[in-house]
Amino acid sequence: MITSSTNQTFKELLKLKQKKYRDEHYLVEGDHLVADAIRHGFADLIITTDENYRSELPVFLISQGLMEKLAFTRSPQNVMARVKKNHDNSLIAAKRYLILDGLQDPGNIGTLIRTALAFGVDQVILSDECVDLYNDKLLRSAQGAHFRVSIIKGDLHELIRQLQESGVYVLATALTGGKPLATIETREKMAFVLGNEGNGMNQDIIDLCDGIGFIEIEAMESLNVAIAGSILMYHYR
Repeated sequence: MITSSTNQTFKELLKLKQKKYRDEHYLVEGDHLVADAIRHGFADLIITTDENYRSELPVFLISQGLMEKLAFTRSPQNVMARVKKNHDNSLIAAKRYLILDGLQDPGNIGTLIRTALAFGVDQVILSDECVDLYNDKLLRSAQGAHFRVSIIKGDLHELIRQLQESGVYVLATALTGGKPLATIETREKMAFVLGNEGNGMNQDIIDLCDGIGFIEIEAMESLNVAIAGSILMYHYR
């Protein structure tokens, strides 16, 4: 069992808590995420305080004190995994896409990824301005869905044009200038764009889209972006 924070492997793992060191790997915490990472072939090292833990993967046994330094939660579970990043950052040929324009709350993005998987969205596209995909709160919110749905990040101007060239109808969401969802017909290929929590979609991205839709609501001015996105994905599932 490793008990010293000067251990070289531990120091390399600790760096993965910072975005700038997550070029090839990131960390997930807890039984559920670790099991999903193993099941889908992304985990390459198990980190645990449990001396009886058995795995076909290499196991790095550490003390409770080191686990508390490595974990993201105040009361860590006894297992984490080092996970390989997916470097495939290309559009796939599909029928449903979710596009996120500058979202900053990792919990919202994680929830949207999880909901995208549940409602049959084939690919989630993050703008370069979105929060880091491998943020620990985002990963906990996604509940392992990011292992099962294609996720890419890039320049939305370029990616939206590519989608349109392949026959995808790109629907912006905004409170002004749009039509109720009920009046916008379902197309075979659709992409839905959601904007930043505070500012909404960037106007230049709205201008690129084929249409603008909004969810008719009562008594409230707007909905949380994760809830709005979930309604949108369900409506056009």
